[in-house]
Amino acid sequence: MIDKQLRSRGVSDKRVLEAMMTVPRERFMPGSIRKDAYEDRALPITCGQTISQPFIVAHMTELLAPKFASRVLEVGTGSGYQTAILARLSDHIYSVERILELHDQAAEVLAFLSIENVTLLVADGSTGLPQHAPYDRIMVTAATPRVPESLVDQLADHGRMVLPVGGKSEQTIVCVDRREGKIIETRGIACRFVKLIGNQGWSVDAK
Repeated sequence: MIDKQLRSRGVSDKRVLEAMMTVPRERFMPGSIRKDAYEDRALPITCGQTISQPFIVAHMTELLAPKFASRVLEVGTGSGYQTAILARLSDHIYSVERILELHDQAAEVLAFLSIENVTLLVADGSTGLPQHAPYDRIMVTAATPRVPESLVDQLADHGRMVLPVGGKSEQTIVCVDRREGKIIETRGIACRFVKLIGNQGWSVDAK
């Protein structure tokens, strides 16, 4: 996975590669598909959600550029795999999930792996967690139709947010940087994520 899927496609940050090498991806997946854990594709988990392909996880993490001192907000805990990767690279992660079953499953795996610098919450992640803001980094792991203003407001100066933005079937990875009060958006590669459901995402009945 590291050589064929990540390094060969331009992922070069040594800390990101080390995190991807040490976090056991199969632990975050149902037993029936663990044999496919290191294939370079998104895979179904539970509750109609997916675990992102390894390249996308590594690419977005590298773009986010978390530091050990960073306070990081993750919107969309999902399986908890991206959470675990970020936890290896940051001081503390606040991760929000709207689906209780996923929250509980992720909490169990993270505890099993003794990953303790994570606070997991059940809430509408599209509006962020203002009680712990500002955040040095924000990672959104579900697709939004537009950049949520609430999340931009919770980004610290010189902070960065990485998220998929676009339509229901295809999006673009966008970096949002706050620099001395200015907001700068940079568009990257195409991607495909499940929808971010919430007040500043898609409605629950969006097809």
